[in-house]
Amino acid sequence: MASDANDASTGTGKTAIGKVRRRKATSASVLITDKIADWGITIGGLMVIVAVFGIMVFLAQVVVPLFLGGDVRDTRTYQITPAKPVAWISTDEYQTIGIRIADDGRISSFHLDTGTPLDSAELDFAGRQITAMGSTADGYNLAFGFEDGTVQFGVIQPKIEILPGDALPTAANKLNDRDLTDGTAVYSRIPGNQLRRVSLETKLDEPQAISEAGRPIRAIDYRIGGTAERPTRSFVTVDGDGVARVSRTETTVNLLTRQARTRVLTSTLPDLPGGIRVTELLMTSRADQVYVADENGTIYRYDTRDFAAPVLAETMKAFSGAERLTVLGFLNGEQGLVAGGSEGSVRIFYRLQPDNAGTKDGYRLTLIRELEPHTAPVVNFAASQRNKSLVTMDLDGNVWLRHNTSEQTLLKLERDALTDEGTQMLLAPRNDAILIADRTGQVNYWTFQVPHPEVTSRTIFGKVWYEGYDGPSYTWQSSSGTDVFEPKFSLTPLIFGTLKATVYSLLFAIPIALLGAIYTSEFVHSRIRGTVKPVMEMMESLPTVVLGFIAALLLAPIVETWIAAVLLAFGALPMSLMLAAYLWQALPSQMKLRLDGIPKFAMMFVVIGLGCYIAYAAGPLFENVFFYGDLKAWTNGSIGTGLPFLFLVLLPLSFLGVSYVFGRTVGTTYRLALRDMPQNRASLVDLGRWLAMLVAAGVVSYILAASLTAIGYDPRGGVVDTYVQRNALVVGFVMGFAVIPNIYTLAEDALNAVPSSLRAASLAAGATPWQTAMWVVLPTAMSGVFAAVMIGMGRAVGETMIVVMAAGNTPILDWNVFNGLRTLSANIAVELPEAVQGSTLYRMLFLAALTLFAMTFVINTVAEVIRQRFRKRAFQL
Repeated sequence: MASDANDASTGTGKTAIGKVRRRKATSASVLITDKIADWGITIGGLMVIVAVFGIMVFLAQVVVPLFLGGDVRDTRTYQITPAKPVAWISTDEYQTIGIRIADDGRISSFHLDTGTPLDSAELDFAGRQITAMGSTADGYNLAFGFEDGTVQFGVIQPKIEILPGDALPTAANKLNDRDLTDGTAVYSRIPGNQLRRVSLETKLDEPQAISEAGRPIRAIDYRIGGTAERPTRSFVTVDGDGVARVSRTETTVNLLTRQARTRVLTSTLPDLPGGIRVTELLMTSRADQVYVADENGTIYRYDTRDFAAPVLAETMKAFSGAERLTVLGFLNGEQGLVAGGSEGSVRIFYRLQPDNAGTKDGYRLTLIRELEPHTAPVVNFAASQRNKSLVTMDLDGNVWLRHNTSEQTLLKLERDALTDEGTQMLLAPRNDAILIADRTGQVNYWTFQVPHPEVTSRTIFGKVWYEGYDGPSYTWQSSSGTDVFEPKFSLTPLIFGTLKATVYSLLFAIPIALLGAIYTSEFVHSRIRGTVKPVMEMMESLPTVVLGFIAALLLAPIVETWIAAVLLAFGALPMSLMLAAYLWQALPSQMKLRLDGIPKFAMMFVVIGLGCYIAYAAGPLFENVFFYGDLKAWTNGSIGTGLPFLFLVLLPLSFLGVSYVFGRTVGTTYRLALRDMPQNRASLVDLGRWLAMLVAAGVVSYILAASLTAIGYDPRGGVVDTYVQRNALVVGFVMGFAVIPNIYTLAEDALNAVPSSLRAASLAAGATPWQTAMWVVLPTAMSGVFAAVMIGMGRAVGETMIVVMAAGNTPILDWNVFNGLRTLSANIAVELPEAVQGSTLYRMLFLAALTLFAMTFVINTVAEVIRQRFRKRAFQL
């Protein structure tokens, strides 16, 4: 009654209770917020996927042109004034005018694009007939041999002048959209309101008598060298009697009187067969090698380093069987020799220095590769002045543009079949046009674009035999200090360097990070864990450029100075901790309880410090005993054998083997016996057992090392070799230091996420904390631990600044822990600022980025698959 009255007076009752009751329906604001969050997360995830896909598409877009080959931009065929057999043709680098010389000395120039005749001239040879002609590599400095045994030198080249924009002659006629002419020169408008004037320029020196009996010169080659103060002119000739001579003129200028003095030295090449019919004659720019070839394909190579006494160094056949030699010439740089044959063969030879050369100068012409053969005899050849490209033409008029290193046939062009030998071919100075002129006045002119002739999948990922190398190799070298340098773009050493840096850094980081995560998760007090984990996470905030700076300028010199102590520390530190752990077990229980917690944690650092000091103090003794007193000399292979190093490497494996055998044989009996002993005594017995096993492992390791040494195995030249200050060991230290926080934090979180009920059940079943951690907690958290390791690997693969500063940046294929490396990311960082946009180097760096992208994608995909398997197994527990 009272209750009812109270309810009536207050007006509460069911009504009041209804007011405080929770609503069963979710409010509209919560639903809207949830929907917005759902859409936001979905859109954000999709945008991330789109961004990653966009990056991949952009990288691929830049890379694809590397593999597209070349294309012909324009083809012109026109007639100019017929001439006697064409002896020589040339053009300027802007492809403005063409220059033709007939074998009677008449010079004519014409507009290259339209064929319009321009200025002409005639060289004054005083009625002498040209019987041979040669030129320097640029084609502008010429040497003429005559029927009376004399030689005459000249310069015939396009003269290029830059004029003001108003200097155009009023009578100039338009040739095409770019060029105008006044009948003698061609004018082209260029940016800056200027004109480029291209005209014919000729210069002829006085003749020199070479053949003593006045015999005609049948072949000649010509090179210019020396310096501006002391220019040299070297040439080689063969006369009608088959006598070959090398000559050199050296001009010196008196600094006081400015008078020039020229000294001439001539020698006869010995040992040429009598009556030889020389078809090809070549001389190198340094005038240290001369090649004489006859029609049967025999090449006589002379060593002319001693100009006064040349030596026949080697005789070899360019082709086997009855195939005749029809073409012989140098590639750019004069390290590669091109030989064309009567059956269409095109062969490339390098002059190498093998151990068993069997020649007088220790070098031998070696066949490196055979390019795609023609179907008719090869009759002409022209080499690029910029790279290792070449053009060959056969008797049927097939003109093929090739590249030596990549072995590609880049373009296949056609013209009319050749009817005589009076046809000349030229590859333009900028490697973007081919010019052919014959005696009938027909000119074939192709312009083309082949931006990346040296790139194929084989040159990027396979072995390539480059000029100057003893054999095929994986090489990255994008630039050099000479114009004839050939860039080498193999990504294999960069991929290898990336994997090498990752492996050595993870070998250092994974054990420390995972054991640290297990220790702080399963064994230390929560207060210590609350201090240690934030400190480890703060390590991740250290800039890698600072770590790289410290590694390069501080750590690398210290490691180099104390390398023996550093190596000893790898064994001294774990041994010290293990010994301290066994001694800790022997302490009375009351003392262990008093020292548990922070004192125990502090004692660990004391033990680590003692281990470091022991390694430092015992380092010299360790070096004397195991490395014959000099570790660096030992790594070079100068002293000692590999037995001591094998002993050290096999010792941990031997200990694991001994432990396994002990556990499988007397392990159970031993553990039961320990239970019946007092704790202190059992701890000392266990320490003795550990020491005995260590001695047994040492014996086993020594036997294995001695056996491997006896059969001839030496680890030097593999994982250990010549010591370099900035090496993979230093990179492993510092990059491991950068990776540890990633692995530790994620692994520790995964271990802590394991339900406490599993730990309690394991401990209740009689398992020790260590057994619980290893056989219950760790398998349950394996998916998270594995993900932590893979994220750490991803961090190591993409690391840049540490590798740039501490690894030496040497792109080599070598597992030697004591030398450097170059990674994909470091290569991009170092070379991208120097790469011209659109160049081969620029696109190769983007290919390196795409390769790095693919590597991380594959690693992460495999990691996710494995993580899901671990996770499925964990859920089944």
